Amino acid sequence: MISLIILGDLRLETLRHFLNLIRDPAQLISLGGYLGMVIIVFAETGLLIGFFLPGDSLLVTAGLLAATGATVGVHLNFGLLNLLLIPAAVVGDAAGYWIGRRAGQPLFQRPDSRLFKRKYLEQTQAFYERHGSKTIVMARFVPIVRTFAPVLAGVAGMSYRHFFLYNVLGGIGWVISMLSIGYFLGATFPWIGKNIELLAIVIILISLIPILIEYLRHRRQPVDAKTV
Repeated sequence: MISLIILGDLRLETLRHFLNLIRDPAQLISLGGYLGMVIIVFAETGLLIGFFLPGDSLLVTAGLLAATGATVGVHLNFGLLNLLLIPAAVVGDAAGYWIGRRAGQPLFQRPDSRLFKRKYLEQTQAFYERHGSKTIVMARFVPIVRTFAPVLAGVAGMSYRHFFLYNVLGGIGWVISMLSIGYFLGATFPWIGKNIELLAIVIILISLIPILIEYLRHRRQPVDAKTV
């Protein structure tokens, strides 16, 4: 009985440590280096269980550290970050597409679990229906939707050639923009790296910009155009 209690406490402590770790992109970069970032970007964009990983904050933080020259276990180079993480994002979305293409509709019948919620697919489907093929690009900038959009494209049977074009454009745009924002912040305001809470707010605001732009653009369309 005592051993079970100790085991339960250890598991709880391990989970707590893991949750704290994924909320600290700088520590993730310190522990994983370039390889760790590649794995996280791939998993967050391509694997269903990766939706909770810090994609935006990881990229912005990496760009910031590259600008300040701070060493967190590894010295980050802005050019090398782009060279490694753009392919990781593109291949990640491609993996998600083929998961959806092969698994198909049974994904929607899958019961909820701790790591999978059917509502995430349903939210992504609604987003996809509003924005069509542009979702593959726009979803890059929206947490959770980013993970499930390529899966839904596969489920919907979008041609891979069509998907691949939007995938590449989205992957390049997302990685370069997030790294560049971090690099600009680090070069302009070096002190921001010591204010993680402020950095987190900036990242959230950045992730909302594409949605706001699309919402305003949609509001300006004539009523007839919206109903077509």
